[in-house]
Amino acid sequence: MKPYLLNEVNWLMLKDFRYELAILPWGATEAHNFHLPYGTDNYEASAIAERSGAIAWDNGAKVVILPTVPYGVNTGQSDIYLDMNINPSTQLCIIRDLLTVLNRQGIKKFLILNSHGGNDFKTILRELGLEFPDMLLMCCDWFKAIPKSKYFEHAGDHADELETSLIMHLKPDLVLPLDKAGQGKEKFSKIKGIREGWAWSERKWSKVTEDTGIGDPTKATVEKGHNYFEEITNKVAHLYLDICKVEGIDHYEK
Repeated sequence: MKPYLLNEVNWLMLKDFRYELAILPWGATEAHNFHLPYGTDNYEASAIAERSGAIAWDNGAKVVILPTVPYGVNTGQSDIYLDMNINPSTQLCIIRDLLTVLNRQGIKKFLILNSHGGNDFKTILRELGLEFPDMLLMCCDWFKAIPKSKYFEHAGDHADELETSLIMHLKPDLVLPLDKAGQGKEKFSKIKGIREGWAWSERKWSKVTEDTGIGDPTKATVEKGHNYFEEITNKVAHLYLDICKVEGIDHYEK
């Protein structure tokens, strides 16, 4: 039994024990090129949350990892077979219900560990912050915490060298040989502002990529995945620790 995993603890332990920080891993269920499983984001979210939780727990942080939410915002992928979508408004309802439980039971610190680029929790947490003013509400994108160039040769953001290496490390039995993978080529917008990043329109996935991947996965290796996993989980664990060290919910310098 891992005492930081809600899935594994029992009422005998929790009857007289109280956590300080609740972490909600959030993924998605969607195609990841030809060679990676639909559950890629969920495997990543769960593994990173758990390993980081273990490190933080061993350093005295009273963290609890909630079960991973396996569905994300996939509104731009409606024509990709079995890419499962839940809307941002649905995410708002889910988070509100969970915060109601945590707040009532005295857990005032909450972090969403996001594993899917289509999820954007900032506006949701802004709204819920008014409803739960006595809570510290946070989110993070683990995949933005370390520059990809430190470990990986090719850039990308979906079923790319990073994700392929990571799943090779975490779930090697679910990765097809790389000669089965598509090239992950991305088609760019004709609109200059979108290409430059200061204007935005949702990517229509089947227009952007022919194999559902964005980023060349061919240089992926188990070793790269292992080394990246070790650093990213240590960095996320330190985020957990920093949150727990804050007295109450005021995290600003005096």
